[in-house]
Amino acid sequence: MLLNFPNALTCCNLICGCMATGAAFHGHFGWALLMIILGAVFDFFDGMAARALGISSPIGKELDSLADVVTFGVAPSAMLFQLFGLMQYPEWLQPLMPYMPYTAFIMAAFSALRLAKFNLDERQTTSFIGLPTPANALFWGALIVGQLPFLASPRFNAVFLFLFMLMFSFFLIAEIPLFALKFKNLSWQDNRVKYIFLAGCIVLLLMFMDATAIACIILWYIALSLLSWKLGWH
Repeated sequence: MLLNFPNALTCCNLICGCMATGAAFHGHFGWALLMIILGAVFDFFDGMAARALGISSPIGKELDSLADVVTFGVAPSAMLFQLFGLMQYPEWLQPLMPYMPYTAFIMAAFSALRLAKFNLDERQTTSFIGLPTPANALFWGALIVGQLPFLASPRFNAVFLFLFMLMFSFFLIAEIPLFALKFKNLSWQDNRVKYIFLAGCIVLLLMFMDATAIACIILWYIALSLLSWKLGWH
């Protein structure tokens, strides 16, 4: 029975992704975000359980990727699909209004490509190259939940959303190094980027006190990763 425990956790991740997708298509963005967060928790613990039990199998690896595509690729894309239907459209773009929501699934395709690359890329054992799919999904889910009135207002329209979505789709597969929040020790020298990141997270949580904080934390994570890369911090 223990042999199947990590795969059971992975299946829970998949179920959360399916529930998040269904909730998104019904416009229940808060519930969709909650299911994405819960899916991320299951995604974290299935790998931990597999390592703790000394279990590694090809089926577990494939199942994990399939679950992640749904939870961190399809589900946030479904949220974007629904959001496109609430957006303001410039007059010149209105003939494409019925079709624009379907462009949201470009991000799902890039998420799948990101996961396929991750499975084959041996450079990503201690850090990431490109934005991890859970971070991307959490960003979009939190942004939509926390800033829906602004996103659906005339100050922000479907063109901006489309370009923003393309930018994050590029981040998923870009050759950009991003740090992983893994501590081998507690020294400042080896972990200064992580300590700076955690301090910034506390500030953002205190500033916003809602889902917007999660979206800002993901932006902070990307910005700090790029800064540390340019400065040569490791």
